[in-house]
This record gives sequence, C-alpha cells and structure tokens, in this order.
Amino acid sequence: AQGLAQRLAARGPQLLNAALAYSKPRLATFWYYAKVELAPPTPAEIPRAVDSMKAMVRAFQSGRLAQLTVKEALRNGLVATEVLMWFYIGEIIGKGGLIGYNV
Repeated sequence: AQGLAQRLAARGPQLLNAALAYSKPRLATFWYYAKVELAPPTPAEIPRAVDSMKAMVRAFQSGRLAQLTVKEALRNGLVATEVLMWFYIGEIIGKGGLIGYNV
C-alpha cells in the first residue's frame, strides 16, 4: 500500500498534466458549440421558427410528409425526441422528483 502511494505521488503531476492536455481542446470545442446551441433565440430568429412550424403544418396537411426521405424523417424524429426529453427534464426539475407532485 505504501509503494502504491509513493508511485501515485511520483506520477501524480504527470497524470494531471496528461489529463489537462487531453481535456483542454475537447472542452474548448464543447464550449464553442454550447455557446451557439444553448443560447436563447434572438428576436430575429423567432419569426423564422414560426414560419418553419407553419411550413411543417402545411406539409403535413398536403401529404408532402409522405415524400420525406428516410434520413429526413429520422432527423425530424430525433429533433422531436430531443424537444420532448428537454420537456420531461424540465418537468422533473420543476417537480423536484421523478414521481408526482407534492399537492
């Protein structure tokens, strides 16, 4: 046990430097995309989102939805699933638990 502690103490700074070197570029990439993707919509983006939703409703009503490629349908399904999961996560946070509300 003492030998393990000595080896860990000797290699600790080396392991820490390796972990920092490995994580810095990945964290920079994460923060770059997080700032873009997790930012609230700007006032200019809201009308575009409304128009996009209207176009989706028109496509559904006209039957154009049946002409989607598998790739487009899968992408739309994944986006809908992501929105639904964020809703569920917000509900769990709001309730303060997984099951039921305190009434």
